[in-house]
Amino acid sequence: MKVIALAEIRGTDREVHCPQGGFISYRFLLARDGVGFSLHQTVVPKGPPQHWHYAHHVEACFCIAGHGILTNRETNETFSIRPGVLYVLDQHDDHLFEALEEVTFISVFNPPVTWKEVHDVNGSYPLSPLTPMC
Repeated sequence: MKVIALAEIRGTDREVHCPQGGFISYRFLLARDGVGFSLHQTVVPKGPPQHWHYAHHVEACFCIAGHGILTNRETNETFSIRPGVLYVLDQHDDHLFEALEEVTFISVFNPPVTWKEVHDVNGSYPLSPLTPMC
């Protein structure tokens, strides 16, 4: 059994800041925790659209605070993201996310992230050889 409080993560190596300022990710569960997925609380500050494209991961995001716009870059469909809304990038969807105000998500990644991944130039997280596919 694991019980983890946000206060235990703040200020540790599990608090990951995007180098471009696009998010802060509090990584409650990582690959090394051995549960088959990673779980994050992600805070996206108000600002311009962020380009994200998880070529190696499936991500589910459940909004718990704030308001933003999700855009599918392939279809140009847009979706209003508010508390109580879940979106799933189950087809490795190339997308933009614009936080109209600060947004907080609970995010799940499969395969799990290993530690300090941040978006590369393509908007993706690298797939670590240490990360088993689930």
